[in-house]
Amino acid sequence: MQLEVVLQHCCLLGEGPVWDAKRKVICWVDILRGEIHEYSSQSKSHNTIAINQMIGAAAICADGNFAVALRNGLSFVNRESGEVTMIADPESDIPGNRFNDGKCDPAGRFWAGTMSHTDEPEKGSLYVLDTDLSITKKITNVSISNGLAWSLDEQTFYYIDTPTYTVVAYNYDKRTGEISNKRLVITIPKEDGSPDGMTMDNQGMLWIAHWDGWQITRWNPNTGEKLFHFPMPVARVTSCTFGGDDLRDLYITSARIGLTEAQLTEQPLAGSLFVIKNIGYTGLESFEFGRTEPGI
Repeated sequence: MQLEVVLQHCCLLGEGPVWDAKRKVICWVDILRGEIHEYSSQSKSHNTIAINQMIGAAAICADGNFAVALRNGLSFVNRESGEVTMIADPESDIPGNRFNDGKCDPAGRFWAGTMSHTDEPEKGSLYVLDTDLSITKKITNVSISNGLAWSLDEQTFYYIDTPTYTVVAYNYDKRTGEISNKRLVITIPKEDGSPDGMTMDNQGMLWIAHWDGWQITRWNPNTGEKLFHFPMPVARVTSCTFGGDDLRDLYITSARIGLTEAQLTEQPLAGSLFVIKNIGYTGLESFEFGRTEPGI
């Protein structure tokens, strides 16, 4: 496994990588600068869409545009013009919160969670934007809403609230989007760093990025066992996803916000987008917002 820097650009708070299989580009966000980034490894082109407010996550829509979780609510972003169309802000009465990580589920719904700007505990919630644009609150008393994933059989939802140092699982009903029967499946040792973003491979194993942990790890959610770790040259590893033509490349985002000058000297690549090509495992295609299938 060899780690590469994808391009010479550093985000303040890089997050939410998602592979656009149709366009063969990797997309990710810089939360604090309010930007969506797109990079094509084929054409070597890097495009930035300025949103002009904090953006926690961007998901690909079936029509090619983005569904996004912004500081001020859930919106669509036109990929060509950058125009933002507001859908709704379920926390308009909580100005101290912002949206953080988000991802689409197997039925094409967009799930995104909130957190306090000042990291106050249990101030956030997890919401789901359905394909009819209705919004439902799913989980309350969340501190830092982060990683999301769905099992291969699409019957289990995995979720990370970062300060808990755990991954929890819920029964998931693809037809309705309902979740139930919360249980603990993975406990992260605190010395490993805080669990942040998360993705799943085609063997049903979870890959977790570790904030202030200098690593990516792979876990078996059925046993709670850590299978291996991959060391990173930066401390604030934020998320990861599989990409490339055959989904065998692992893309990894990172952050440089909050690091001292001495720390930045030690880790000059902080904030970079990284890739491990042909990592030896295969990922799953990202679900798109609005996608529909027979029977759901």
